[in-house]
Amino acid sequence: MLQESPIASYFAQPALPRVEPADLARAVQVLHRRTGIVLGDHKRDMAARTLGMRTHHAGQPSVHAYLDFLDQNPQADEWDRFVSAFTINHTAFFREQHHFRILKDFVQRRAKPIAIWCCASSTGEEPYTLAMTLHDACGQSGTDVSVLATDIDAQVIIQARKGVYTLDRIKPVPLEFLRRYFLRGTGRQAGMARVKPVIRDLVTFQELNLVSPSWPLSQKFDAIFCRNTMIYFDKATQTKILERFVPLLKPGGLLFAGHSENFTYLTQSLRLQGQTVYSVT
Repeated sequence: MLQESPIASYFAQPALPRVEPADLARAVQVLHRRTGIVLGDHKRDMAARTLGMRTHHAGQPSVHAYLDFLDQNPQADEWDRFVSAFTINHTAFFREQHHFRILKDFVQRRAKPIAIWCCASSTGEEPYTLAMTLHDACGQSGTDVSVLATDIDAQVIIQARKGVYTLDRIKPVPLEFLRRYFLRGTGRQAGMARVKPVIRDLVTFQELNLVSPSWPLSQKFDAIFCRNTMIYFDKATQTKILERFVPLLKPGGLLFAGHSENFTYLTQSLRLQGQTVYSVT
């Protein structure tokens, strides 16, 4: 008779709480209410496993009890972990490179100071790319150029503030920028690189939920980067967010969208300039 080896026992996955259809439907509603994210039917299996894992790690006896805990404790730290588990943080340095060429040309013609808002900053690759682009284009620092980087996921903001990445993650960065703006790790940090302070100091990271009734913002922006984010919201939520962007843009300001996003039919307040870049009408 075969017996389970100690190694097999070590790697065995924990038995996850059963996720009933009603629990899953409730979790989808909770996530939408908190974040605006819509989980399609094709993601239900993934969502069920994620929900079971969060219930297990939170030490709750059942998924129903876990969701009750979230409802009854709106300020609990578990909310950050719940949102993070369902948030897709796919990002990269210089993703959709044409946008940064457009931005460089744009800011060189703008009056200072220049302020950019990256409203789904994830682990920091995009806002640091913006900061490098601004520094290269303007040769300025301090109050002349700045990037506000926000995200709903508190966990990725903590990671982004460090500005530390594997060498594989920084491969898309142009060689000139690698030399100017990164420090290569040695010893225990071998295989890693860190964004230099001259760039990190241009970026302010802040937690922000795009579907919150109010945004803690006190400035206007020359450009807003909201790329590959709206696709997770329904059309009504997309329209509301776009209308809230408009008064936050300075005259002549630009809104940058993802390559698969089209806002033309959602609002009359923005006009497509080309290459998924919009301006206020």
